Amino acid sequence: MARAENKVEAGGTAHMVAAMSKAFREEHQLTQEELGRQIGYTASAISAMETCAQPASDKMLVKLEEVIGGGFGLFETARKYVLLDKYPPQFKNFALMEAQAVTLSSYQTYVVDGLFQTEEYARALIGGGFPKLPDDKVAELVEARMARKALFERDPTAMVELILDEALLRRPFASWEVQREQLRSLAKDAERDNVSIQVTPLERGLHGSHAGTNGNMVLVETKEHHHVVYLEIEDESLLISDPKKASRLAHRYAKIRTQALSPDDSLSLIERLAGEEQR
Repeated sequence: MARAENKVEAGGTAHMVAAMSKAFREEHQLTQEELGRQIGYTASAISAMETCAQPASDKMLVKLEEVIGGGFGLFETARKYVLLDKYPPQFKNFALMEAQAVTLSSYQTYVVDGLFQTEEYARALIGGGFPKLPDDKVAELVEARMARKALFERDPTAMVELILDEALLRRPFASWEVQREQLRSLAKDAERDNVSIQVTPLERGLHGSHAGTNGNMVLVETKEHHHVVYLEIEDESLLISDPKKASRLAHRYAKIRTQALSPDDSLSLIERLAGEEQR
């Protein structure tokens, strides 16, 4: 549903797409209703897009490119930047870096890394947060999160490593079936040639050392082969590029990796938990 506040919140890309769409539509001598009919939307949806009351979705941009793009590829190019505008402010600086990463190494303790989340799991997290978000904003953020999965198929291939605390594998959101589907999705992702998934067992602390008690981190090797660390807590984020600090966190991450189960044992655990029935 379009909201008036969207016109204020919409980023520069959304406004550019709106103006471009209107200009191309008029160049093709189409009314909003006619364009909507051709791309599978109502006239009010086209109007909302052109006024930024409801910025274009990724699916709408694909259809706009097909129908009025004229072969210039402008709507196709805009897709990446429209999605970027939809990310929370604290994530925007990291989003493009993630999409272009050479290697990505993530350690997560409470929920599955957003890159690996299923649509229903992501919707449960985003829609169930506080303060409560409007349904259209939840849908927008879920769409943006799902778009990040393009990293898995990108050419050149990115190497992606994920370490999860076992507790989050047992922590359901929305329903146990949503959780099991998330676990099945993790197991499937673990079979990708460019993905490694490991689990830190619940009893790790009984061994006298647990390197992961300070919480989440994501290590990135950028396309320029720089090394940075992304940290986020309570809607605030930090990108650490200082070599000394980044190296210290990379060493901690390496220790967490040595304390986790092997990829094969981790996959076995994930598959077992995915098959368990919860009461």
